[in-house]
Amino acid sequence: MKNVRIPSLIVICYGVILFVSLGASNCVNEPSYSTTPQIEFKGISRYSLGTGAGVGQQKRDSLVITIGFKDGDGDLGDNLPISAADTARYLQAGGWGSYRIKTFRLEDNQFKELPSREDNALFFPQLGREGKKEPIEGTIDFRQTYQYTNSYRNYLIKYRIQLRDRALTSSNEIETDTITVPFPDR
Repeated sequence: MKNVRIPSLIVICYGVILFVSLGASNCVNEPSYSTTPQIEFKGISRYSLGTGAGVGQQKRDSLVITIGFKDGDGDLGDNLPISAADTARYLQAGGWGSYRIKTFRLEDNQFKELPSREDNALFFPQLGREGKKEPIEGTIDFRQTYQYTNSYRNYLIKYRIQLRDRALTSSNEIETDTITVPFPDR
């Protein structure tokens, strides 16, 4: 009789555990975020890359800028490669893509923006599920590379970053911490 009751008790315990875990998983609510994208600065790291073989393989510093994001309808990013029509649509609405990075360099005790045409049409891949309007959150890493030339000078820099979704709704703008990188000496 004891042998029969022990397996029954084990089956009942597993049944209760399964029932409780299934019930708990159904109680998880989907987060509610604004449909205006929100971003926050998470960190900036520098990695020195050694000299390699071939053209353009001199010593360089690679920066990784990490930002956190939240978006209520999940329409961040684009299918890449982006079409010419979508590129034009973004550029006509402010002159920039799905994100922009402004670089500021410390000169004469003042941070001055370094204008760059390369930073006007920047796009990142679609982050939400295709055809789904649902809240998303996560992190994105942006990379910048600075090459050491024969004559260079280290400068303190910082960035301002902003995203926008496919509906062209702009996020808040964040500013990174400062970091030192090489620039060609003038």
